[in-house]
Amino acid sequence: MIRVISYNLRKHRAIGELAALSETADLDALCLQEAFSSELPGEIGPLTLAGSTKNNRLGLAVYYRKDRYDHVESRSYELKKSLHDLVFSPTPERLVGSRLVDRETGQQLVVASFHAAPLTALNSLRREQIKAAHELLQELGSGTPILMVGDYNYPLFKDGLGERVAKTGYDLSLSDRRTYTAYKFFRGHFDFVTSQGFTIESVETLARGSSDHIPILVTAAYGEPDYSKAGKES
Repeated sequence: MIRVISYNLRKHRAIGELAALSETADLDALCLQEAFSSELPGEIGPLTLAGSTKNNRLGLAVYYRKDRYDHVESRSYELKKSLHDLVFSPTPERLVGSRLVDRETGQQLVVASFHAAPLTALNSLRREQIKAAHELLQELGSGTPILMVGDYNYPLFKDGLGERVAKTGYDLSLSDRRTYTAYKFFRGHFDFVTSQGFTIESVETLARGSSDHIPILVTAAYGEPDYSKAGKES
Protein backbone atom coordinates (compact mmCIF):
# COMPACT_ATOMS: atom_id res chain seq x y z
CA MET A 1 0.00 0.00 0.00
CA ILE A 2 1.17 3.53 -0.77
CA ARG A 3 -0.24 6.91 0.25
CA VAL A 4 0.53 10.01 -1.82
CA ILE A 5 -0.57 13.64 -1.47
CA SER A 6 -0.78 15.95 -4.50
CA TYR A 7 -0.99 19.72 -4.01
CA ASN A 8 -0.89 22.74 -6.33
CA LEU A 9 0.68 25.44 -4.17
CA ARG A 10 -0.75 28.42 -6.10
CA LYS A 11 2.51 30.10 -7.05
CA HIS A 12 4.27 28.76 -3.93
CA ARG A 13 1.73 30.47 -1.66
CA ALA A 14 0.90 27.30 0.31
CA ILE A 15 4.51 26.26 0.97
CA GLY A 16 4.07 26.84 4.70
CA GLU A 17 1.38 24.14 4.87
CA LEU A 18 3.62 21.30 3.74
CA ALA A 19 5.19 20.49 7.10
CA ALA A 20 1.76 19.68 8.54
CA LEU A 21 0.75 17.70 5.44
CA SER A 22 3.96 15.67 5.66
CA GLU A 23 2.81 14.37 9.04
CA THR A 24 -0.28 12.75 7.50
CA ALA A 25 -0.53 9.20 8.83
CA ASP A 26 1.47 6.67 6.80
CA LEU A 27 2.26 9.22 4.08
CA ASP A 28 4.79 7.88 1.57
CA ALA A 29 5.13 10.67 -1.01
CA LEU A 30 4.23 14.29 -1.66
CA CYS A 31 3.84 15.65 -5.21
CA LEU A 32 3.81 19.40 -5.78
CA GLN A 33 2.82 21.75 -8.57
CA GLU A 34 3.37 25.53 -8.86
CA ALA A 35 6.32 25.48 -6.48
CA PHE A 36 9.36 27.74 -6.69
CA SER A 37 11.84 24.96 -7.36
CA SER A 38 14.87 26.98 -6.26
CA GLU A 39 13.27 27.57 -2.85
CA LEU A 40 12.22 23.99 -2.08
CA PRO A 41 13.89 22.43 0.97
CA GLY A 42 15.73 19.14 0.76
CA GLU A 43 13.46 17.69 3.43
CA ILE A 44 9.91 18.34 4.62
CA GLY A 45 9.25 16.53 7.88
CA PRO A 46 9.96 12.82 7.27
CA LEU A 47 10.05 13.29 3.48
CA THR A 48 13.09 13.84 1.25
CA LEU A 49 13.20 15.59 -2.12
CA ALA A 50 13.61 13.01 -4.90
CA GLY A 51 13.40 15.30 -7.92
CA SER A 52 12.10 18.61 -9.19
CA THR A 53 11.89 20.61 -12.40
CA LYS A 54 14.64 23.15 -13.01
CA ASN A 55 13.60 25.43 -15.88
CA ASN A 56 10.16 26.57 -14.74
CA ARG A 57 9.65 29.36 -12.26
CA LEU A 58 6.50 27.48 -11.23
CA GLY A 59 7.89 23.99 -10.94
CA LEU A 60 6.99 20.49 -9.85
CA ALA A 61 8.53 18.20 -7.25
CA VAL A 62 8.33 14.71 -5.75
CA TYR A 63 9.19 14.00 -2.11
CA TYR A 64 9.40 10.46 -0.70
CA ARG A 65 9.73 8.72 2.65
CA LYS A 66 13.35 7.64 2.76
CA ASP A 67 12.91 5.34 5.75
CA ARG A 68 10.78 3.08 3.55
CA TYR A 69 11.92 3.71 -0.03
CA ASP A 70 15.20 3.83 -1.89
CA HIS A 71 15.42 6.46 -4.60
CA VAL A 72 16.71 5.07 -7.91
CA GLU A 73 16.27 7.92 -10.38
CA SER A 74 14.27 11.07 -11.08
CA ARG A 75 13.70 12.81 -14.41
CA SER A 76 11.89 15.96 -15.45
CA TYR A 77 10.32 16.35 -18.87
CA GLU A 78 9.09 19.00 -21.24
CA LEU A 79 5.76 18.30 -22.91
CA LYS A 80 4.06 19.80 -25.95
CA LYS A 81 3.81 23.57 -25.54
CA SER A 82 0.62 25.58 -25.27
CA LEU A 83 0.33 29.21 -26.39
CA HIS A 84 0.75 30.17 -22.72
CA ASP A 85 4.05 28.28 -22.63
CA LEU A 86 5.31 29.88 -25.83
CA VAL A 87 4.70 33.34 -24.37
CA PHE A 88 5.59 32.90 -20.70
CA SER A 89 7.69 29.73 -20.37
CA PRO A 90 9.55 28.66 -23.52
CA THR A 91 11.03 25.56 -21.84
CA PRO A 92 8.07 24.21 -19.87
CA GLU A 93 8.74 21.13 -17.76
CA ARG A 94 5.30 19.77 -16.93
CA LEU A 95 6.27 16.38 -15.54
CA VAL A 96 8.71 15.01 -12.98
CA GLY A 97 8.86 11.29 -12.25
CA SER A 98 10.75 9.38 -9.56
CA ARG A 99 11.56 5.68 -9.59
CA LEU A 100 11.57 4.19 -6.11
CA VAL A 101 12.08 0.80 -4.50
CA ASP A 102 9.92 -0.21 -1.55
CA ARG A 103 12.36 -1.78 0.90
CA GLU A 104 9.56 -3.59 2.72
CA THR A 105 8.48 -5.55 -0.36
CA GLY A 106 11.20 -5.05 -2.97
CA GLN A 107 8.56 -3.55 -5.27
CA GLN A 108 9.78 -0.95 -7.75
CA LEU A 109 7.38 1.84 -8.69
CA VAL A 110 7.18 5.28 -10.28
CA VAL A 111 5.56 8.28 -8.58
CA ALA A 112 5.08 11.37 -10.74
CA SER A 113 3.86 14.95 -10.42
CA PHE A 114 2.09 16.38 -13.49
CA HIS A 115 0.75 19.82 -14.42
CA ALA A 116 -1.22 20.11 -17.65
CA ALA A 117 -1.50 23.22 -19.81
CA PRO A 118 -3.79 25.94 -18.40
CA LEU A 119 -7.44 26.40 -19.32
CA THR A 120 -6.53 28.75 -22.16
CA ALA A 121 -5.42 25.63 -24.06
CA LEU A 122 -7.70 23.02 -25.62
CA ASN A 123 -8.53 19.69 -24.02
CA SER A 124 -6.99 18.06 -27.09
CA LEU A 125 -3.59 19.49 -26.13
CA ARG A 126 -3.95 18.32 -22.56
CA ARG A 127 -4.82 14.84 -23.80
CA GLU A 128 -1.62 14.85 -25.87
CA GLN A 129 0.35 15.91 -22.81
CA ILE A 130 -1.19 13.19 -20.65
CA LYS A 131 -0.53 10.51 -23.26
CA ALA A 132 3.08 11.66 -23.72
CA ALA A 133 3.59 11.78 -19.95
CA HIS A 134 2.35 8.20 -19.59
CA GLU A 135 4.71 7.01 -22.31
CA LEU A 136 7.70 8.80 -20.75
CA LEU A 137 6.96 7.32 -17.35
CA GLN A 138 6.74 3.84 -18.87
CA GLU A 139 10.27 4.36 -20.16
CA LEU A 140 11.42 5.51 -16.73
CA GLY A 141 9.61 2.68 -14.97
CA SER A 142 10.49 -0.18 -17.33
CA GLY A 143 7.41 -2.21 -16.45
CA THR A 144 6.85 -1.04 -12.88
CA PRO A 145 3.55 0.29 -11.48
CA ILE A 146 3.04 4.01 -12.21
CA LEU A 147 1.11 6.61 -10.20
CA MET A 148 0.80 10.08 -11.78
CA VAL A 149 -0.94 12.75 -9.73
CA GLY A 150 -1.33 16.47 -10.20
CA ASP A 151 -3.29 19.33 -11.70
CA TYR A 152 -4.81 18.03 -14.95
CA ASN A 153 -6.75 21.26 -15.68
CA TYR A 154 -9.52 19.09 -17.10
CA PRO A 155 -12.82 20.07 -15.42
CA LEU A 156 -15.12 18.99 -18.27
CA PHE A 157 -15.59 15.79 -20.31
CA LYS A 158 -13.60 13.63 -17.87
CA ASP A 159 -15.57 10.52 -18.90
CA GLY A 160 -14.12 10.84 -22.38
CA LEU A 161 -10.64 11.29 -20.94
CA GLY A 162 -11.10 8.20 -18.78
CA GLU A 163 -12.06 6.16 -21.85
CA ARG A 164 -9.00 7.38 -23.74
CA VAL A 165 -6.48 6.63 -21.01
CA ALA A 166 -8.11 3.23 -20.44
CA LYS A 167 -7.25 2.31 -24.03
CA THR A 168 -3.57 2.68 -23.13
CA GLY A 169 -3.83 0.60 -19.97
CA TYR A 170 -4.28 3.43 -17.46
CA ASP A 171 -7.03 4.12 -14.94
CA LEU A 172 -8.34 7.59 -14.13
CA SER A 173 -9.50 8.19 -10.55
CA LEU A 174 -11.26 11.29 -9.17
CA SER A 175 -11.40 12.51 -5.61
CA ASP A 176 -14.47 12.29 -3.41
CA ARG A 177 -15.11 16.05 -3.60
CA ARG A 178 -14.28 18.97 -5.90
CA THR A 179 -10.72 20.22 -5.69
CA TYR A 180 -11.12 23.65 -7.30
CA THR A 181 -13.81 26.26 -6.64
CA ALA A 182 -12.08 29.57 -7.37
CA TYR A 183 -13.99 30.46 -10.54
CA LYS A 184 -17.74 30.25 -11.01
CA PHE A 185 -17.60 28.55 -14.41
CA PHE A 186 -14.59 26.32 -13.75
CA ARG A 187 -15.35 24.44 -10.57
CA GLY A 188 -14.84 20.74 -10.19
CA HIS A 189 -12.21 18.03 -10.15
CA PHE A 190 -8.97 19.50 -11.44
CA ASP A 191 -6.59 17.41 -9.33
CA PHE A 192 -6.72 13.66 -9.80
CA VAL A 193 -4.70 10.57 -10.61
CA THR A 194 -3.97 8.30 -13.53
CA SER A 195 -2.33 5.00 -12.76
CA GLN A 196 -1.15 1.71 -14.15
CA GLY A 197 -0.39 -1.34 -12.05
CA PHE A 198 -2.15 0.04 -8.96
CA THR A 199 -5.52 -0.58 -7.39
CA ILE A 200 -6.76 2.81 -6.22
CA GLU A 201 -8.39 2.34 -2.84
CA SER A 202 -9.43 5.98 -2.33
CA VAL A 203 -8.77 9.57 -3.45
CA GLU A 204 -9.63 11.85 -0.56
CA THR A 205 -10.00 15.63 -0.77
CA LEU A 206 -8.29 17.15 2.26
CA ALA A 207 -8.94 20.42 4.08
CA ARG A 208 -8.71 23.66 2.11
CA GLY A 209 -5.60 25.75 2.66
CA SER A 210 -4.35 29.02 1.17
CA SER A 211 -4.14 27.66 -2.38
CA ASP A 212 -6.96 27.86 -4.92
CA HIS A 213 -6.59 24.08 -5.23
CA ILE A 214 -7.34 21.59 -2.46
CA PRO A 215 -4.80 18.82 -1.77
CA ILE A 216 -5.79 15.22 -2.45
CA LEU A 217 -4.61 12.06 -0.69
CA VAL A 218 -4.34 8.92 -2.84
CA THR A 219 -4.27 5.49 -1.22
CA ALA A 220 -3.31 2.67 -3.59
CA ALA A 221 -2.25 -0.97 -3.53
CA TYR A 222 0.38 -2.50 -5.79
CA GLY A 223 -0.85 -4.57 -8.70
CA GLU A 224 0.59 -5.73 -12.00
CA PRO A 225 1.04 -3.30 -14.91
CA ASP A 226 -0.84 -4.17 -18.09
CA TYR A 227 0.79 -2.69 -21.18
CA SER A 228 -1.23 -4.85 -23.58
CA LYS A 229 -3.38 -1.88 -24.64
CA ALA A 230 -0.51 0.54 -25.09
CA GLY A 231 -0.53 2.25 -28.47
CA LYS A 232 -4.18 1.45 -29.22
CA GLU A 233 -5.55 4.91 -28.47
CA SER A 234 -7.14 6.43 -31.53
